[in-house]
Amino acid sequence: MGRKKHYIQRFAISYLVLLSFTNHIFSDQFENIIDSKKDTFQKIALDIWNFAELGYLENESSKLLADELESNGFTIQKNVAGIPTGFIAEFNNGGPTIGILGEFDALPGLAQTNAPFKEVANNNTGAGHACGHHLFGAASAWAAVAVKEWIEANNISGTIRFYGTPAEEGGSGKVYMVRAGLFDDVDIVLHWHPDDVNSANSRTSNSNKSGKFKFKGISAHAAGAPELGRSALDGVEAMNHMVNMMREHIPQESRIHYVITKGGLAPNVVPDDAEVYYYVRHPEMKVVDDLFQRVVKIAEGAAMGTETDMSYEVMHGNYSLLPNDTVQKIVYKNLEKLGGIKYSKSENEYAKELYKTLIKPSLEIGSQEIVTPYRYSHSYGSTDVGDVSWVVPTAGLRTATWVPGTAAHSWQAVSAGGTSIGLKGAELAAHTMANSIKEIMENPDVISEAKEELSSRTGQDFEYKPLLGDRQPPLNYRKIN
Repeated sequence: MGRKKHYIQRFAISYLVLLSFTNHIFSDQFENIIDSKKDTFQKIALDIWNFAELGYLENESSKLLADELESNGFTIQKNVAGIPTGFIAEFNNGGPTIGILGEFDALPGLAQTNAPFKEVANNNTGAGHACGHHLFGAASAWAAVAVKEWIEANNISGTIRFYGTPAEEGGSGKVYMVRAGLFDDVDIVLHWHPDDVNSANSRTSNSNKSGKFKFKGISAHAAGAPELGRSALDGVEAMNHMVNMMREHIPQESRIHYVITKGGLAPNVVPDDAEVYYYVRHPEMKVVDDLFQRVVKIAEGAAMGTETDMSYEVMHGNYSLLPNDTVQKIVYKNLEKLGGIKYSKSENEYAKELYKTLIKPSLEIGSQEIVTPYRYSHSYGSTDVGDVSWVVPTAGLRTATWVPGTAAHSWQAVSAGGTSIGLKGAELAAHTMANSIKEIMENPDVISEAKEELSSRTGQDFEYKPLLGDRQPPLNYRKIN
């Protein structure tokens, strides 16, 4: 018996060693698949950075991503949910369907070179990728192609679907896709976002709703016949003043901000046309809706008091992010295993120069080399990923594509996103998402657990109703009048 027991032990140990060795080989093969796509998708990221196209106007960026995915064997569905730049790319081999989100819109007024000092780029749009969506779209497509090749090479039962999602910045592209039912047959969705840290937190965010308030008055000579005029700008200013007084009487987690988009052209002409653009945010969707209606009442009062006419248009509305720990912990585990980002000598020199331009940076250069511990966090910003997360188990990550301490929506973010620092962050994101999808497909029980968690968080009676109502996508919201 002793000899037999010893033989069994030796066999078991040998089997475990062989299994570990085999898994290591397969792991290396998968990493090689991802690495083989590096040059292609890094070039795509920089091309989209140079396009710098605004929301719903991302014609070249969308086409570039769709064409590349199609050339890699994906079936492309264009013009989805009534959005010309929205598309879906799918490789279907049966089994569970995993979705990956990809954004590609830029922000207005932030044209910037990749120099470590403020230097306006002379591009065609006046926009810049200050939120890193060029990296977002490219790295997500990169992960999708790598997973597709793994599925194909190993005859895995699984479907990978890339969502080309336009106009995240104030356009709510994903909301129209959710409303159109384009996520109804998806099992799990992954996403990522550029940042100045590497993290995969269980993260919530603010929901939000925005609207443009337009006032119409009567023009007149501001000096010669002011009594004949009714200033639309007075309506806007009265509204803003009352909203600012309202801030004292709203929940403290709320955020309200605005910009006057039209206010007149000459001081000696009473403006007959003016407009103000408002964002209202809070962690809870119902509170956002209630606050927005209060803002509408104020606008009505401002119009009455200034004898002007007011109309408004809801521009977008996003749900808060709903965490899913079942999937999120898998993403975190893979990010932690891959580790952070190390700078080369030239990257360090660039980072130090750019760092000098930051105001009270909260992080130091070198922090990009670590992955922050798993924790629960809340962002006061908003994203249309929120709507996706309420109908499909959703998880994401952030990687250090920017110099530590850099704020999103800044020229510094545009700059770093056009360098090898940004590309390294995108590479880490592509590897993390691809490995996470592979793990989920190899462990299908994760999907049922994730769906159970989603149901417990939303509640059995939850029914998805978009905050933006039944309006159609505002395809011209970034066009200059």
